[in-house]
Amino acid sequence: MRKAFFLWIILLTVCFHTYADGKVSFTASAPDAVAVGDQFRLSYTVTTQNVRDFRAPSIKGFDVLMGPSRSQQSSVQIINGTTTSSSSITFTYILMASSEGSFTIPGATVNANGNQLVSNSVHIKVLPADHQSGGSSGASRRGSGSASRASSGTAVSSQDLFITATATKTTVYEQEAFLLTYKIYTLVDLRGFDNVKLPDFKGFHSQETELPNNRKWSLEHYKGRNYQTTIFRQFVLFPQQSGKLTIDAARFDASIAKATQSADPFDAFFNGGGNYVEVKKTLMTPKVTIDVKALPAKPADFSGGVGEFNMTSTINSKSVKTNDAVTIKVIISGTGNLKLMSNPEIKFPDNFETYDPKVDNKFRLTNSGLSGSKVIEYLVIPRDPGNYKIPAAKLTYFDSKSHSYKTLNTEEYDLHVEKGAGNAAQAIANFTDKEDLKVLNEDIRYIKQNDVRMQPKGDFFFNSLMYWCLYIIPAIAFIIFFIMYRNQILANANITKMRTKKANKIAAKRMKLAGKLLAANKKDEFYDEVLKALWGYISDKLSIPVSRLSKDNIEDELQKYGVEESLIKDFISALKDCEFARFAPGDDNQAMDNIYSMSLEVISKMENSIKH
Repeated sequence: MRKAFFLWIILLTVCFHTYADGKVSFTASAPDAVAVGDQFRLSYTVTTQNVRDFRAPSIKGFDVLMGPSRSQQSSVQIINGTTTSSSSITFTYILMASSEGSFTIPGATVNANGNQLVSNSVHIKVLPADHQSGGSSGASRRGSGSASRASSGTAVSSQDLFITATATKTTVYEQEAFLLTYKIYTLVDLRGFDNVKLPDFKGFHSQETELPNNRKWSLEHYKGRNYQTTIFRQFVLFPQQSGKLTIDAARFDASIAKATQSADPFDAFFNGGGNYVEVKKTLMTPKVTIDVKALPAKPADFSGGVGEFNMTSTINSKSVKTNDAVTIKVIISGTGNLKLMSNPEIKFPDNFETYDPKVDNKFRLTNSGLSGSKVIEYLVIPRDPGNYKIPAAKLTYFDSKSHSYKTLNTEEYDLHVEKGAGNAAQAIANFTDKEDLKVLNEDIRYIKQNDVRMQPKGDFFFNSLMYWCLYIIPAIAFIIFFIMYRNQILANANITKMRTKKANKIAAKRMKLAGKLLAANKKDEFYDEVLKALWGYISDKLSIPVSRLSKDNIEDELQKYGVEESLIKDFISALKDCEFARFAPGDDNQAMDNIYSMSLEVISKMENSIKH
């Protein structure tokens, strides 16, 4: 009885500490952007239920339709013997935007667990009302606020869905970086893209910026309409030549779910007023022309750098002995085409042994180019004693801000070299660390004497078994290799047969990569790879180019090979589900798991059904 009592006390203590360890927070949340006339929620959440004296701030610029309403939430989880508890109270207002502009709602105050807390303030941008009346469309589910209503019917107009290509600068100098953005504007339920063809950026060095895996949709007022928008792709471009350079149009083959009204009252009641049909639309972005100015007359020592830079240097020691390594580190920092510029040169004395510089790039891609630093280490070894002057490193670049050439110089160094003791071997490695030894004074091998083994006269292997084996074995190996090589050439010549034979192997590799993307929760890359596996497999297996395949003709082609009707429907369903899940709301992890399992299963069954 006493043991049970103590165990109960320990359990209560653990639960109490676990509950008490949580830090109380008080946060406010609201949409980033809404339109005039939109209703939205303003919520204040405090992570405890010991709450009193909630005081809302003054809400200006909005009409308060309801609130504050109070709701409570609590949960308990036990994972691997660890108990965690959470509870919260949420105060909610229903507001309506009455006038356009940018508004800030200050933080609210509340007394939680005896402490006075202040929430964060929220910033809301109110956009003008849409020129065309109507409520929100299916696209409004992707972001906060309501988008305009798309045109009726099954057609999708160029005002319902389009993609823009915009450059941050249209007049630049050679090698001056600018940002190119592809942005989606939609009033419809965009499910995804069947095919995307981007330009090759001829005349530019391009680097794609990294965007979040989960795209964030937001409301934007554009040419009198309120669209749901998101950035699709972004590239930082460095023009490599002067003149008027044209960025060709990009092509997007979009798949849209379009609502259709049903005349059946039961269908209208149970399906929300109608059904959805899949609509295909090809989108083309406008061409973008960039006026690239030639750089002014270039100095003889121009490094090729364009941007804004600084340069510093350090030396590991100013007093060394002969055969000691001397390291000079030059650091170029700033923003521009750091990757494309040449390294500054340092002219060392003739009796110094020099090595190729070691370069360590520590920059990242930004909207203005590469930002960070480029670290260059110069290693030299003085062979003779004396006093030497190490000249300054010099860097000439084109400053994109002042539109003029600038020259940076590091400091000069006076180096004192003393005579080293004897001819001790000098060890060098990765310039700064003296590891992975390389011996410098053992590079000459002298002739060895009195170590010659003479062969008795007549004691030779001519006509011996070893002699003939050295002829026969290579000849047999060559014949076998020639026959195998000839058969392999004949097999590879049949391209159609090789594609069909390797279809399952290639699909398995793609699904393996998709599994890794699934584990990393990279949604867009995962669905792209699964679609490549499905389309690529059926293209290789049927020996039909992907460009000629569609969901409509897959069924006819598979029936020719005797594939069961149910398996054909499963394969087409896998394609549709994958395209739908990419942009559908909900549990991304569960949807990705289902798509992955279904795709593996349908490829495996298809491999056993298609016979050539």
